[in-house]
Amino acid sequence: MAETVDLAALRIEDFAPHLDAAFQMQTAAGPLPLKLAKVDPAGNSGRPGGAFSLIFVSPAGPWQPQAIYPVSHPVLGVIEMFLVPVGPAPGGNSYQAIFT
Repeated sequence: MAETVDLAALRIEDFAPHLDAAFQMQTAAGPLPLKLAKVDPAGNSGRPGGAFSLIFVSPAGPWQPQAIYPVSHPVLGVIEMFLVPVGPAPGGNSYQAIFT
């Protein structure tokens, strides 16, 4: 199993180059493909580099509950993210992760 990434070390700059890239969320029912749809700064939180928000979009289908999920990417590795469903998006369901 891949080593998980240190959340405190992540910066908005780590995600910005991967806008529209494929990620994979591991759910109890199996892997769910995600696309990184939005990367936004979220103000000054005391976090080095500032707070930021990520929006992911999954294919249309059943919603996953808010929870911590392993999310994998070929370059970034496996990131344990708290994802919250935030509503429908064109082509699927959207989920948000906020790093503060």
